[in-house]
Amino acid sequence: MRSRAAALGIAMLLTATAVPAWAILPIQTWQTAGGARVYFVENHDLPILDVSVEFAAGAGYDRAEKAGVAAMTNRLMNAGADGMDENDIARRIADVGAQLGRRFETDRAGYGLRTLSSARERNQALDVMTRVLRSPSFPQQVLEREKVRVIATLKESDTKPDSIASRAFYRLVYRDHPYGLRASGEVDTVGKITRADLEQFYRGHYAAPYAVVAMIGDVTRGEAEAIADQLARGLPAATGAEPSLPPVTALAAGAVRMIGHEATQAHIMIGAPGISRDDPDYFPMFVGNYILGGGGFASRILEEVRQKRGLAYSAYSYFSPQKREGPFLIGLQTQRDQAGEALEVVRRTLRDFVSGGPTEQELRAAKLNIIGGFPLRIDSNRKIHEYLAVIGFYRLPLSYLEDFVGNVERVTVAAIREAFARRIDPERMVTVVVGPEIPKSASAGGN
Repeated sequence: MRSRAAALGIAMLLTATAVPAWAILPIQTWQTAGGARVYFVENHDLPILDVSVEFAAGAGYDRAEKAGVAAMTNRLMNAGADGMDENDIARRIADVGAQLGRRFETDRAGYGLRTLSSARERNQALDVMTRVLRSPSFPQQVLEREKVRVIATLKESDTKPDSIASRAFYRLVYRDHPYGLRASGEVDTVGKITRADLEQFYRGHYAAPYAVVAMIGDVTRGEAEAIADQLARGLPAATGAEPSLPPVTALAAGAVRMIGHEATQAHIMIGAPGISRDDPDYFPMFVGNYILGGGGFASRILEEVRQKRGLAYSAYSYFSPQKREGPFLIGLQTQRDQAGEALEVVRRTLRDFVSGGPTEQELRAAKLNIIGGFPLRIDSNRKIHEYLAVIGFYRLPLSYLEDFVGNVERVTVAAIREAFARRIDPERMVTVVVGPEIPKSASAGGN
């Protein structure tokens, strides 16, 4: 059954050139008594409730000497809480057919729940989630087990060319900024994590005034208020302002890192700091990147690298906006003896795009594809819930979804060219190649 939100999305598609006067989603928002911000959509189409509680507690809040603490804190919160061990938690959730999952990203971290909305099932599932959020015990034996597991995973990862490339890329792009740290930590830092580290990180980041509650489903506004109060009640008290991230410094110059590896293919990553989630250039960059490398077979990079020259099966680009400037990344894999040529083709394509922007024909095609796919972005409660969480965490306008198509429609060739000129300098990019040695003439181009 198509949700009411998806039907409204299709209606908006049919009138894409005009910004509608009504909202796609009737988002209700308020604060709990403890200061948690709540974002709620009431939808009785299905007897299901989706709810999450998230905090500024992602990998970006780690310190270099304690890298991995944020991830370990998030991982161990459901390993034991308020008298329950990890088996008790899993059994009580399974008994009512619910799903309790955790989120861990660069900026945000927390827990989400999908449950039936009927009283018995909902109440039991919410009780477990509440206890996990407010009273994690961080069992020592589970911590030791997880440290062994994570260290083994890190050691294995350090042998794989894609992981080696990614680690080097982020270190070069972000240098001393925490965005450059590996989310899981490093072998030497994970081994030093203590239970006290987890408790300290939890108290400093999982506080009620920092919480963002996102909720959609088969409950009334009154029930939603009670649920939000229940989830936020008992969380640690704030010890100061909400945790913040340091500014990201732009690259002063390009850098090239060649890392030898016996892999049959060369793994190439090119990029730099990009844009933040609230950047005024977001939509020109979003639409422009679709044309450059984010639109699959409709993008220039794949056309030049694969369609015309057969240098790679896949080549792409993307922006990952964060609270601070997340990465702009171009990536591909190619045969070892083709790495130099592929690298030069990608660099030339980027330079041409930044200097000249897209054509009007490319822009029209991109808009049709993006707008045509918009209803699929909101065709389920799960997808809508994710947007609610993003809107809440990044403090985006409540009309973000309502305005989406209009914002895409308003993007012009000039706006894309100007935005890319402001944000992307092809001569100041990080290039990482894992695999073969590339001749200096190819590796130095643009850097």
